[in-house]
Amino acid sequence: MSSQPVRVMIVEDSLVVRRLLNHIISRDPRLTVVAAVASAEEALQELPRVRPDVISMDIRLPGMDGLEATRRIMAEQPTPIVVIADSVEDSSLRISMNALRAGALSVVEKPVGMETGGHERVSETICTQLYIMSEVPVIRRRMMAGFRAAPPAAPRPEPAARQPAALLGIAASTGGPPALAQVLGALSADFPLPVLLVQHMGAAFMEGFAKWLGGVVPLPVALARDGETPRPGHVYVAPGDCHLMLAPQGYLRVTKDRPVASQRPAATLLFRSMAETLGPRGLGVLLTGMGEDGAVGLVQMRQEGAFTITEHESTAVVYGMPAAAVRMGGSSISLPLPLIGPRLQQLARASL
Repeated sequence: MSSQPVRVMIVEDSLVVRRLLNHIISRDPRLTVVAAVASAEEALQELPRVRPDVISMDIRLPGMDGLEATRRIMAEQPTPIVVIADSVEDSSLRISMNALRAGALSVVEKPVGMETGGHERVSETICTQLYIMSEVPVIRRRMMAGFRAAPPAAPRPEPAARQPAALLGIAASTGGPPALAQVLGALSADFPLPVLLVQHMGAAFMEGFAKWLGGVVPLPVALARDGETPRPGHVYVAPGDCHLMLAPQGYLRVTKDRPVASQRPAATLLFRSMAETLGPRGLGVLLTGMGEDGAVGLVQMRQEGAFTITEHESTAVVYGMPAAAVRMGGSSISLPLPLIGPRLQQLARASL
């Protein structure tokens, strides 16, 4: 990171919330506020002059909403965007998830209407997200809809004889919602495997995320429940601030066990439980995300004979988690995002 503070533009129509965000961000020595505007139109007008490193974006704005503003910014002057949204309104959640699909990098809760402890926690999350996301090379996001890059070099051949897959585990972090929508959206409505999903996101948004994802993919999507038996063709999402694992008896475990490498849910715990329970009958996928969560678990899956897929660098918003898995030897194959869903469909058909 640069020694200079990260330059932040605040886009928020409420004067009270705008002042609160200004106060929160200005207290953090890593950040400095260079503009605070009340509308998307003002943001677009100021953007070329101010040239912020990152934008704090409200979703419910007068006139042009935050979703359309995100689309315009990513087309005209790509800049990292962190959505600041209400966590309780379905309409706000839907727009927030679609803003992630349009190029925003993460969504965090507004620091209003909560107790002091919660306010401090959310304030810290906002500042940390703005600081970290300012470094993401978002210019790539303009390519995603019409991705035409050549696939990566052919991987080393895997053994032809492979046990049929019994369950799919998939995980993502930064850039995950649109990536998950694209991968799962390519699966048929009669996909024969249960799907367990870990997405790093604020706990307040997980129910809305599951509802949104269920509206854009052909499979039913719901938050996982402890003790539930996973059914074929259903997607089970790790609830907010909870680990999701597969028990040896085949049912789901949803726990508040301690975070792993600061993550709860942790993709590594999901993949590790699949390795221990399913052995070669597991199917693991690790998509875009910062850090290394999931990499060690994917290694364990592959060591047990499971087939594992990592997202290729050419499409990953952040090539952190999949890169770690590749580096550690946990990836059977790396594929660009548009090729992962069809490959999963092919592998699932072989399991019938």
